Amino acid sequence: MKNYVIGLDYGSDSVRAVLIDTENGQELASDVCHYKRWKNNEYCNPSINQFRQHPLDHIEGLELTIKSVVAQANVNPAEIKSICIDTTGSSPIPVTAEGTPLSLTKEFEHNPNAMMILWKDHTAINEANEINELAVSWGGEDFTKYEGGIYSSEWFWAKILHIIREDEAVKKAAHSWMEHCDYMTFLLIDDKDLATFKRSRCAAGHKAMWHEDWNGLPPEEFLTKLDPYLAQLRGKLYNETYTSDLVAGKLNQEWATRLGLTTDTIIAVGTFDAHSGAVGAKIDEHALVRVMGTSTCDIIVASHEAVGSKTVKGICGQVDGSVIPGYIGLEAGQSAFGDVLAWFKDTLSWPLNNLVYTSDVLSAEQKAQLKEEVESNFIKTLTEQAEAIPLSESIPTALDWVNGRRTPDANQGLKSAMTNLSLGTKAPHIFKALINSICFGSKKIVDRFEEEGVRIDSVIGIGGVARKSPFIMQTLANVLNKPIKVCASDQAPALGAAIYAAVAAGIYPNVIEAAKKMGSDFESEYFPQADKIEKYQELMDSYSELSQFVESITK
Repeated sequence: MKNYVIGLDYGSDSVRAVLIDTENGQELASDVCHYKRWKNNEYCNPSINQFRQHPLDHIEGLELTIKSVVAQANVNPAEIKSICIDTTGSSPIPVTAEGTPLSLTKEFEHNPNAMMILWKDHTAINEANEINELAVSWGGEDFTKYEGGIYSSEWFWAKILHIIREDEAVKKAAHSWMEHCDYMTFLLIDDKDLATFKRSRCAAGHKAMWHEDWNGLPPEEFLTKLDPYLAQLRGKLYNETYTSDLVAGKLNQEWATRLGLTTDTIIAVGTFDAHSGAVGAKIDEHALVRVMGTSTCDIIVASHEAVGSKTVKGICGQVDGSVIPGYIGLEAGQSAFGDVLAWFKDTLSWPLNNLVYTSDVLSAEQKAQLKEEVESNFIKTLTEQAEAIPLSESIPTALDWVNGRRTPDANQGLKSAMTNLSLGTKAPHIFKALINSICFGSKKIVDRFEEEGVRIDSVIGIGGVARKSPFIMQTLANVLNKPIKVCASDQAPALGAAIYAAVAAGIYPNVIEAAKKMGSDFESEYFPQADKIEKYQELMDSYSELSQFVESITK
């Protein structure tokens, strides 16, 4: 018999499934499902940084994609040994005592506060500030120290604190809260006991201040000072956490029937997309894996000996076993990467959407053809013209903080800015400035790791931006002054999830051995261009000056 596994990867806009042959990592089938409610901007209010998703988008996507890859591959269901799920995070969901999301009940089916609070939701900035102030003033342990020393509004406790203060009905109805990766895993398994369910080490360690040093989550004494509700909630959460090479349970009968699989199928402990992406890219010590999409996550693994008792300041956490069991996983990232360019495209598209595509001069067919042509050429043409602008020409300086700053030193209250505009500044100049900005933001992260003693010898890029934009990747290589290899897989996070699944099923003894056999190859490599490094350093200095100024005037 052959052994196959499924990796299920939840991104911000869609979910994708891959069915993988564990012998060699060959992808037999893949499928993608976009979230229809999210696509319609339901439950979101970008003006206040509110981004919520309905669990039905994720449940429907799970069923559609897994059924599709099983049908495409046409393999014996008994040979599909395991499934592992990765998701964005921190994206908590309020649930009942049975583990049902409140938004799947009649009373809360359209209440945004009962939805999944997506990672990019920044409505909890004030609550994050409270946590940070308390952590250094309450007289006890600083529970943020393994999370970079600054707790973010993107994370678990801040989001819950915001919701329960804003919505009394959700507060009363929520028995507990679950991270997205935990809920989707819980949905599939046969043992429906929330008290014994195996929660993700990635989610708990990087986002919920869980650490072995204080025997799990922050104690009730600390949480009470934030809100008595959080202290009561702690007892309904978890004490232990588990790495994603372990078994969470077996597929329950309902979902085995719905997916066309068997109840012998193992479900691995859930994980985060960036961490599984790093595994899919065959991460090793001293290699920085950059997962580049709407935002970025930057992942490094280091031995216990290399890290010792040191805590790295201003990152998104360092957690034992969060990426590869037996190693410390360190995470950083940018709140916006591709989103910076998407914002600019949306801004430039305003005349098209409000004047051209609504014009009575054009027929419906002409509008459709024009829209298709514009969509296929928009970024391509901007890129070509931006790339042609010499570095000697006056280029604006921009900040990449359109969605705040994740690292180094989380501050989601920061806003983007631009300087050095003139009458000669055209759209391609601004586009080039924005590309520079996301690369400069990346350099700040690399500099912080190296300043804190974390060695980086190489960089690996994964995700759509890495594979589709040679201009961005070459600019990044020049700014970082490091070579960058690009992962060949279209679905590195899903592939990484499949690798975890193979270990959980006992097909490989550990994640490192599984990744050697199943991990992605590399399709290209970018090297720093010696004649451009000095000029990019000058532009980087301008970025640093602007960032210091903007931060100094931000209240």
